[in-house]
This record gives sequence, structure tokens and C-alpha cells, in this order.
Amino acid sequence: MKNKLYYQKQFHTAKLLSLLGVFVTIFTLSGSQVIWAAGEGIPIPFSFDFNVRAAENGADVVNSLQILFILTLIAMAPSLLLMLTSFTRVLIVLHFTRTALGTQQAPPNQVLIGLALFITLFIMAPIGNQINQEALQPYSRGEITQQAAIEKGMAPLRQFMLKQTNDKDLKLFMEIAEVGPVADVTQIPITALIPAFIISELRAAFIMGFLIYIPFIVIDMVVASTLMSMGMMMLPPVMISMPFKLLLFIVADGWNLIIGQLVRTFYQ
Repeated sequence: MKNKLYYQKQFHTAKLLSLLGVFVTIFTLSGSQVIWAAGEGIPIPFSFDFNVRAAENGADVVNSLQILFILTLIAMAPSLLLMLTSFTRVLIVLHFTRTALGTQQAPPNQVLIGLALFITLFIMAPIGNQINQEALQPYSRGEITQQAAIEKGMAPLRQFMLKQTNDKDLKLFMEIAEVGPVADVTQIPITALIPAFIISELRAAFIMGFLIYIPFIVIDMVVASTLMSMGMMMLPPVMISMPFKLLLFIVADGWNLIIGQLVRTFYQ
């Protein structure tokens, strides 16, 4: 038995060495073909050149900084999606709905995040179209500068955040930043507007979550009181109340009601 295992091991080792030899041969032949092609004057389609050198003029520095800025925006895209849109409020309300139903992982997190993402795209579509028409398209045609495109692109987003931001939250961050009264909303620092907007979104989401919880808490209390009066104290009330919660949610068309009211809060 030991000899059989030994020979099998030797056989697999020889097979691996043979495959390695085949790959080395292929790469060697490929390299010789490339060298021969270069020697015969056949053009090579592309080449790579990675190096670090000093900038020859100011334009090289500006281009490098622009590329760095674009890469930074791409890296921050998930955070911008979460913080500067309706995604935060939508996702938290959906999470409260699932928790109030007591269905544990139904619907799963992937479904809730996907639903929140598409609802966010629906809500933010008019703002995206406005940014495209007023900032991106003129900039692509060379009609405005990059700085003007950024200012025009931020204007609709700033207006959206101001509409959803509580005055008390905005005043809090402006006082912390020691910013005095402003004559125009465009003078409000974006560094104060963004955290104020996030806090306002969290407050609105928690208020809606509390209202969603109320009918389901009533069902839990009724079921718990009924089981207590019947002497069935060892039976978990959650097990009995969940079917009634689902029945209430289905009869009331809960998803249509909650999502409809949630979307309308951004248009009031």
C-alpha cells in the first residue's frame, strides 16, 4: 500500500514537471518569435513604459493633478452615493421595516440595498439630468471652464440638500465653523451643508421607522397579553405574532404604502 502511494506521488510529480516544461518551452518560443519579429522590422502593436521623471513644464503638473483628482473622486464615489443622495434615508427605512416585521433576513441585505439603490436613482434622476445639461454637456463642448462646470454641477445638488436639511442642523455646523449669516444660500460652505444634510436624513429616517414600528408593536402586545392570559407563558410570542404581522402587511399592501410615502417625502 505504501509503495502504491509512493509511485502515485512520483507520477503526479513527474506530470507537474512535464507541464512546467511545456509552459517554459511555449514562453521561450514566443519570446524568440517576438525578437525575430522585431529584428525583421515587423511593427510591435504596443509597448509599456513605466517611469518617474521630472515635469518639463507646468502643463504636465496640472495634467497629473487632474488625473489624481479624478481617481480620488472614483475612490470616493461610494461615499458620495451614500452621503449626498437619498440613499441613506431609503436604506434605513427599509431596514426598520424588515426589523419591525421580525423576519430576520427576509428580504436579505442584498435585496434591500439593491432596492434602495434603484429608488435613489429614481429620486435623483431629475437632479442628474439637470447636472448633465447645465454642467457636463457645456464642459464637454468646451463652452465653460472646469471650475465653472464644478460650480454649475454642485448647484442642483446643493439645492436638493438644502431642501432636505433641517435649519437647526445647518445652524449647528455653521456655528461650529464660525460662519456668520449669509446673504445667499450659495455662500453656505459645503463642508457645513453635507454633515447637516446627513444628520437631517438620519432624523427623518428614524421618525419614519418609529411610525412603521407602531402597528407591529401593538400586534406583539396583543399576542403577548393573550398568551399570558391563557397560561402559555413558555410559548414565544414572536412565533405567534409573525404570521399576523405578515397578514397585516400584505392586506395593507405595505411595500407600496411605505415606499410610496418614502419617495413622496423628497418631493414635498
